[in-house]
Amino acid sequence: MKTSRRSFLRTGLALPALWETAPALAGDARAAETSAPEDSSFDPWVEINRENLRHNVQEISRRVASRPILAVIKNNGYGAGVANIARLLEPQNEIAGFAVVKFHEAMTLRDAGIRKPILLLGPFDERNLFDAAARNIMPMVYTPHGPALDKIAAKTHQPVPLHICIDTGIGRVGVPYYQAAPLIRDLGSRKSVEIRGTMMTFTEDAELDKEQIRRFQETCAALEKEGMALGKKHAASSFALFQHPDAFFDMVRPGMAIYGVYSENQLRHTGVMDLRPALSLKARVVYVKKLRKGDSAGYNRAYIAKDEVWVATLPVGHADGWPRVAAKGAKVRINGQLYPVIASVSASHCIIEIDNEERIKIGDNATFFDAQQGSRPEDVSEACGASVYDLTMHLNPLLPRRIV
Repeated sequence: MKTSRRSFLRTGLALPALWETAPALAGDARAAETSAPEDSSFDPWVEINRENLRHNVQEISRRVASRPILAVIKNNGYGAGVANIARLLEPQNEIAGFAVVKFHEAMTLRDAGIRKPILLLGPFDERNLFDAAARNIMPMVYTPHGPALDKIAAKTHQPVPLHICIDTGIGRVGVPYYQAAPLIRDLGSRKSVEIRGTMMTFTEDAELDKEQIRRFQETCAALEKEGMALGKKHAASSFALFQHPDAFFDMVRPGMAIYGVYSENQLRHTGVMDLRPALSLKARVVYVKKLRKGDSAGYNRAYIAKDEVWVATLPVGHADGWPRVAAKGAKVRINGQLYPVIASVSASHCIIEIDNEERIKIGDNATFFDAQQGSRPEDVSEACGASVYDLTMHLNPLLPRRIV
């Protein structure tokens, strides 16, 4: 079963973490700094591989001929924690800045000491706009905010830097391309405004994408011919890095590719970029037992043993971000061997089938996904139909994050 980015976008997202600490990182502002688990701890955890992050950024930079990278770290940093990931990426010269959707995530980055530019892609009111300007956070604008920007600039005694979003067909946010010129002229004429960038978002529909590029280029070219300064033009997300090199423009803004995950399963076979997953979900086995023939496991007797079989219980469930559909084909790696998830995934547990021998013991490490072939996020996605976005963005923000 193929699950695409578009089907994922119909689902909800995990609540973002407020801050994190290193090297053992908590995902909630109220949580104290944690250390590596003692032998008595069976709580699952998320690992962030700094070397794989560095490699992926370099791969993206190579692909886009060293254009600046605006790193999209929205929705709890795609599961890594927004401050965690920004701290790791900021030292890399290829990273020109960061983009988030939630206002509080933008503020969190500044609170965490992030100094590179931050673009707020999400909605805001006038008070948010003032607070953002005070913290040097750039808003993405597509409605007539001119009067509010004038007031803010009068208080701060400097123009407000921003990016303008043009809707070329996705219909989500952005000023429609055929109505963009008056808005951009108005904003560009104000001393209170500094246009740092102009952007669009692809629908990821092959035919319309081509038309979107044309609409964006024609709109921008007409305004630039009038003398308008549009800043850096950008459109390319992770998907477009593979599909639309003609839309790399002045800057690119990948998200999932930075984390080493191909946004569509088929993209991993193109050879365009060698991405290495930087996120792993791990836990330790909490229980091992033998089922007799006819014994059941899971709610509603979802699994019934056909013969005597050993099974193991893992302390990871859908409340942790492990999708319910994992029981439809996903496998978990323990001691170098992949074992199928069976029965049903409950809120805090799942069960794996071993075989007719007791090959696993309590305390063994279990990997739900990582960078190894066979247990990459894309492998899990292909096996059970879960979106790769589910596997990262839905990770519970309360799980410890550890940098390795």
